[in-house]
Order: sequence, then structure tokens, then C-alpha cells
Amino acid sequence: MTPVSRRDLAVVAVGAAVIGWLVVGTFYGDLPALQWWQPLPIGLLAAAEGFGARTLRARLAAERDRRPAPGRSGAAAARPVEPMLVARLAVLAQASAWAGAAFTGLWAGALVHALTEVGRLAAAPSDALAAGVGVAMSTALVAAALFLEHTCKVPEGPEESA
Repeated sequence: MTPVSRRDLAVVAVGAAVIGWLVVGTFYGDLPALQWWQPLPIGLLAAAEGFGARTLRARLAAERDRRPAPGRSGAAAARPVEPMLVARLAVLAQASAWAGAAFTGLWAGALVHALTEVGRLAAAPSDALAAGVGVAMSTALVAAALFLEHTCKVPEGPEESA
């Protein structure tokens, strides 16, 4: 499994921003009003992934620290982290990074359109606020997902770095 390319995430975000801007610009009058709380589930997912990455990193560090040295008994070793758990978390991180990039772009497209309409339409300022919160929460999801993905990487051992 290869890490997610930051460039590919940026391309998805920019493409989704263009699509979001076009769709919101075309159907702005027909869309329901955006609310500031609508992107909060994305923020909760970002917080959960960030907390999960921090917890996993601590567990992996504790496992490495308690690993028995050559010639020592394995009784002091930490309870190992299941490899399948780490693999599943890596897949979750990659999926969340892609979804977060797409949502960042969509919210950014809505934000750009709402900002251009602020002086003209009464609903535009509250829509711009909601879209700004959406951009922030979606960007946080991408950052948390990349942190979780980085945490799931297998560290180089002494024999691999040589």
C-alpha cells in the first residue's frame, strides 16, 4: 500500500471546488440555506481520527519500548497491536483523506460563490459562514487522515535503513 499523494489530493480538491462553484452558482436559488452546523459531522470524524492516531502512536511506541532485548525473556513485552487493526486504520485514513479533499473542494466552491454574492443577496453571509466552517472541518479531516496514515507506517528497522 502506497501513501496518498498530496498532489492528487490537491487535484481532487481543486476539481471539486470548480464543480461545487458551478453547481452552487447554477442552482443557488433552489438550494436550501446552508447552516453552520451541517459540516460538524466531518469535524467529529476528523477529531476521532486525530485522537485515534495519537492513541495508536502511543501504543506502538510503548510496544517498541517494551520489546524484549536479545537474550531477555518475552514476559515484559507489551500486548501487541493487531496488524489487521493497523491495516484497517490505514485504509480508513486513505479513504478519509480522499473524502476530505472532495468535501474541502465542494465547500470551497460554495464559499467562493457565496462570497461573491454577499452584497447582493441576504442569505449569502450566513451561507458563506457555513461554507467557511465546512472548508475548515474538511481540511481538518484531511490533516487528521494524513496523520493517521503516517502513524500506520511501518518504521524502518536498523537492517532496512542500512
